Parts: sequence; structure tokens; C-alpha cells
Amino acid sequence: MRALLFCQHPYAIGILKPLCNILKTEGHTVMWYLPVHLAEGFPFKDDRYSSDMAAVADYNPEAIFVPGNEVPHYLPGAKVQIFHGFAGEKKGHFRIRHYFDLYLTQGPYFTTQFRQLAKKHGNFSVAETGWCKLDPLFQASSGFNGSRKSSGKGNVILYAPTFSPSLTSARIAFKDIVDIAEGGEYKVVVKFHDLTDPGIIEQYTRASVSVDNLIISTETNILPVMAGADILISDTSSAVYEFLLLNKPVVTIRSSSPHPNWADITDPAMIHQTVETQLSSDPYSKERKWFYDNYHPYSDGNSSSRMIAATEAWIKENGVPRSRQLSPARRWKINSIFGKNPGLKNN
Repeated sequence: MRALLFCQHPYAIGILKPLCNILKTEGHTVMWYLPVHLAEGFPFKDDRYSSDMAAVADYNPEAIFVPGNEVPHYLPGAKVQIFHGFAGEKKGHFRIRHYFDLYLTQGPYFTTQFRQLAKKHGNFSVAETGWCKLDPLFQASSGFNGSRKSSGKGNVILYAPTFSPSLTSARIAFKDIVDIAEGGEYKVVVKFHDLTDPGIIEQYTRASVSVDNLIISTETNILPVMAGADILISDTSSAVYEFLLLNKPVVTIRSSSPHPNWADITDPAMIHQTVETQLSSDPYSKERKWFYDNYHPYSDGNSSSRMIAATEAWIKENGVPRSRQLSPARRWKINSIFGKNPGLKNN
């Protein structure tokens, strides 16, 4: 199978890399699509990649794996949505944009809703596979051994706010996050989303210059940062769900999640006290089981293989589509983002 790994944003690279590894191990051909700004710093120079949509089309992919919301309708290949997070409560997570032939879901909570939507729309399929990004968390060879157990020291806090202006806690929690770091009891590592307002990043970065225990992480992949933390502070971010799989406590600030199986607070001034409580007694440890069972019940580290198998099965049943039919408005949007390919029809 000729697979195309389709990236729009930096976070997509970390999501797709475990899938890339298994695709190559299983003997498939792999190519990455990267916008120019991502290609310049792409860390896997031995992998085939391109920023030229015509070259991507010439590659003639049979499957396109997309951890984002858009993919060019005119490219050949089964267009496979693999998602960029777990935050099902966010506006748009269950929005059907009609770009995809196959949705690969992480667990029953997502599968149930997307299968209802598939029945309603009738133009895509759904298969539950687990999420490729998390395979390293469950593979002994990944370097994450034992990371699912808290160190018990309670000395490293990861603060990972979302970027959405209406949901982020980064502005209202700034003083309290800095105060915790200044207290010296905890090291506070801040990991911003790629799309965070640069002004917010600059505010925290300036503070970190004079506060030794306030560290701004520049890691592309958040998983190693999570593995080194004892507790997460966040808001309505998919990072919450990934961190819960490490079986460590979480504190959120005004989360909009319908299933907050963790400590959620409305006042940032409560952060310090809440962190101390969660680290000392972890009162939500039992409630996390609901999340495991419904959001990602796969801990074997083989989600990438299941995703590949589900895609191959879809292609075997439906063939390799040459393009995907869209409304004029959707075609215009795709062309405005990625440009037209004059060598292909249905632009």
C-alpha cells in the first residue's frame, strides 16, 4: 500500500510517526506531505517527503492518513481521518466536513457517535482501532517504561493549556502558575499548543527568565514531557486525555468536558491547594477507569497496526478512490488552503 502521511501542523508529525514506523515495518511505501514551514525543520530526513502537491499527486497514494480537519479532495487515495486529540467536547470534533472516506476512532465514546453520523450521511465508514500516537506509551522499547506510574515525588507539574481563545486558561492562570513555580516546591514545565497566541507565549517566556522553576518546553512531541511529569494542569485540552492514560492526576481550569473524571476548578487561585490534594491522595483514581474504557481501551501498543489493517480492509471492499466529491463551497475552501492541481480533474 502506498501511504501518504498528511501534515498541516507541527503536532501532526508526532501523531503520525508511530504509524510511519509500522507502515515501513510491514512493507508499505510511505511519503509525507509537509507544508514548507514544516519541511524546513522536519526531523526525519531519511523519510520521503514533499511540499509540492503535484509531486504528492504523482506519488499516487492509495491511502492518506490525516490527523487534521482538511485534506485535498482531488488527491487520489482513501482519505482516512485519524484525529489530533481526544477532546470530543470541543466545537467541531463531531462535525462532518465530507472530506473523509474512513474514520478511525480511538474508543467506544467516539465510535458510537461517528457511526450514528455515518448512518445519517451515508458517505463514509467507521472503524475502531485506537490511536497511533499513543503506541509508544505502551511499548517497552519506546523509552516510556514505567511512565504510567506517578513518581510519587510530586515535584514536576506540567501546565499544558489549549490554544482556543474561548477555552484557554493561559491568561487567567498566569499569575498563579508563576506563583507556584516561584514557591520552589514544584518545577513547572509549560508546554504550549502550536497554535497558541504568540503574545501568551512571550508573557510566560519573559517570566521564566527570572523564575528558575518555570520552564518553557520546546519539545515538538508532548509525550516525553508528560512522561516526566507527576501531575497535569490544563483546561479544555486533548492533552488531558492523553495524560490520564499515564494513570496520573489531572487538574483542569474551567473544563467544558462532559465527563470530568479529574479535579476541575473555576478559580485559578485554587490551583496550588488542588495540586497538593491530588498528589497526596489522588481521589479520582477510580473514576479514571471510565475514561480508559470509553476513550482508549487499547493498551497493547498495536493501534498503528489496527489502523493499517482497517484501511486495507476498506480499500479491499471499496477500491482506491481517485478523488472525492464535494460541494462547490468545500472545493473552494480546499483550493484556498492547498491550491489547485491543474493536472487533476474535479478541482
